[in-house]
Amino acid sequence: MNNSKLTIVTKLRMLKPPDVVYEAIVNPQKMSGYFIAKSSDRMETGKKLIWNFPEFDMDVPIQVDKIEKNKYISYYWDVNEKKHLVEISLETDGKEATIVTVTEKEEDNNEAGIKWLKGNTEGWANFLACLKAYVEYGINLRKGAFDFLKQ
Repeated sequence: MNNSKLTIVTKLRMLKPPDVVYEAIVNPQKMSGYFIAKSSDRMETGKKLIWNFPEFDMDVPIQVDKIEKNKYISYYWDVNEKKHLVEISLETDGKEATIVTVTEKEEDNNEAGIKWLKGNTEGWANFLACLKAYVEYGINLRKGAFDFLKQ
């Protein structure tokens, strides 16, 4: 295997303008409609938050890095006892649409890194699909989706 680093990049078009998508990501009341159960606060530059994921019965510490309203959100979270940078970019695509790109950095190109790449790429694709269903139709696709993991 070569020693390059692995990075996740996922992308999906939302049929809503950037301000609607942005608010769905930074506002914990909205985010709980498709991604997390709860957050200790709203995402703002420099804030430390705790996100709760009920499917996995876990709290995840979040360190918000940088926020550019309606354009960019970045934060660090702990994955396997290692901080990973997550970047979410919002790009206007026509009058009423937004391309959302999620990038997560990074792991070594080895067996553990490939396992992380597979799992988190699947997770970010799920995040984008759930975000799309929520902002476009008000549907929470995540509700009950991972109940089988609790058994």
